Amino acid sequence: MGKHRRPGPPNQPSRATAHVDLHDPLAAYVKRRRAPMDQYRRHRPLHDGGGHLRPGEARVLEEWTGFAYEPVGTAPDLATAQVWVHDLDPGAVDGEE
Repeated sequence: MGKHRRPGPPNQPSRATAHVDLHDPLAAYVKRRRAPMDQYRRHRPLHDGGGHLRPGEARVLEEWTGFAYEPVGTAPDLATAQVWVHDLDPGAVDGEE
């Protein structure tokens, strides 16, 4: 049997794991505290079903605390929840840094 490996060119790093700074002495600790797949915010349907189903229904908004996802609020629909998930700096005003 051949060696198991990721398909694709061997000169490209895997996209499944996040970058770890080799010069940081706490890199292993920080890596364990990182959110799964580096997704620090997520939304879930308030009721059962897939996230893409019933886009007009309410969503629960969750943020990664370093240990687990915790609910921080709700959104009235899918579009509002997606805007919240992709908002990198919620305190910033448009046009300011």
